[in-house]
Amino acid sequence: MTNAMDYELPEEMIMLRDMARKFAADRIGPNAREWDRTGQISPEVIKELGELGFLGVLAPEELGGAGIGYLGMSVIIEELARQCGGTALMVAAHNGLCCGHLLVGANDAQKKKYLPPLAKGEMLGSWCLSEPNSGSDAAALKTTAVLDGDSWVINGSKIFITNGAQAGVFIVHARTDPEASKAKGISSFIVERDTPGLEVGPKEDKMGMRASSTVPLTFDDMRVPRENLCGELNKGFYDVMRVLERGRISIGTLSVGLARGAFEESVRYATEREQFGKPLAKMQAIQFKLADMAMQIDAARLLVRKSATLQDAGKSSNLESAMGKLYASEMATRVCLDAIQIHGGYGYMKDIPVERLMRDAKLCEIGEGSSEIQRLVIARQLLDLPK
Repeated sequence: MTNAMDYELPEEMIMLRDMARKFAADRIGPNAREWDRTGQISPEVIKELGELGFLGVLAPEELGGAGIGYLGMSVIIEELARQCGGTALMVAAHNGLCCGHLLVGANDAQKKKYLPPLAKGEMLGSWCLSEPNSGSDAAALKTTAVLDGDSWVINGSKIFITNGAQAGVFIVHARTDPEASKAKGISSFIVERDTPGLEVGPKEDKMGMRASSTVPLTFDDMRVPRENLCGELNKGFYDVMRVLERGRISIGTLSVGLARGAFEESVRYATEREQFGKPLAKMQAIQFKLADMAMQIDAARLLVRKSATLQDAGKSSNLESAMGKLYASEMATRVCLDAIQIHGGYGYMKDIPVERLMRDAKLCEIGEGSSEIQRLVIARQLLDLPK
């Protein structure tokens, strides 16, 4: 199946796609079920992802990255997600959230210190926003940071932190002005893993995306150097919104990859499986399902790549990123459920990839802004309502 917009990709992007596709098929696909079972991606494969430049797609070349932008990131993540959603989520959070926030808010010294090892895969990055009582209402976070001499003292907790089990650096968002209105008193901080007072909790036992680590964090009088403030004091939430706008591109394209995997597995199964004396693919009911799946996947890819090209052109993609993420994530769940239906009883078995792809897909409707929040973002812009 020819992917939509591939005819518009420049030659270097097609080469990047083919390299990512081969790596994902050779090194990720054969291990995906085991990683889903154990909840751990092979450290060797993570190292190889760094060597290929896939962990530094947004960082500029002078800081050790590949500098290929959001369209390049979209191409890579789709190929990884086609084989394993958890691996793609690890790469997406590392690039789009942690490295993305450093690119948005960090000063030159911070970028020079942290981006090269992150881009080379010498360590993974994590981004810490959600809390037990602030999910969709992210500005309601309660973690605090108080300046004490040359250190910020941070207290509080975070939940659902992707890459948290193995990350070497965390971007932590905390309230620095308790008197300010919700969004106006928040700042961001760079926290290294061995910082005293940082406690990394056990991995969550999740429905899907199991290969990707998700943990809670606790900060108990954690002292962070004053110079580790990332961005302007009390204006960190505006950087958070910019990062999420761009991060939705990665979740949208991750959704496309999962759906494409389910579709391709369904085409193969429908061609090979016979019922009533003929292949399933000869039955009109199955043909209609496959036609709808292919149409929806291509439509989602077009939306997501549109937002990626806008970002690479230095333009806002807030509306387009929300539309792409919303449509692609809900599409992925539909397509994966249809794939299970096509596979029949076999689709319900863990030996068959579509079962895992469906479990992975559901998170995309929740993470980095739920479907309900995306609809609010879209409606506010269409109606020019206050944010």
